[in-house]
Amino acid sequence: MESDKMMPGGLTEARPATPEIQEIATTVKSQLEEKTNKTYEKFEAVEYKSQVVAGINYYIKVHVGGNSYVHIKVFKSLPYQNKPLELSGYQVDKTKDDELTGF
Repeated sequence: MESDKMMPGGLTEARPATPEIQEIATTVKSQLEEKTNKTYEKFEAVEYKSQVVAGINYYIKVHVGGNSYVHIKVFKSLPYQNKPLELSGYQVDKTKDDELTGF
């Protein structure tokens, strides 16, 4: 499928979250909690988009309980750079139906 191929700079179509995406979200959970000054009991990745840059940006929709969702942007550097995952942006007060967009 043409839309599933990663184009540099372009966002992929939304896809269901995988165990790898959940692991990425879980890794940056504490960074988000620090920035929002909240503790998230539930932190379940439900879908994601990705973007190839000098590494990969992951845009992940995370269910944080009830009808509440957050959108997080996580940067994964190129393997040779050996850097930790970085929460590079987030949006709070989202709903299940809010579309993931680049931010």
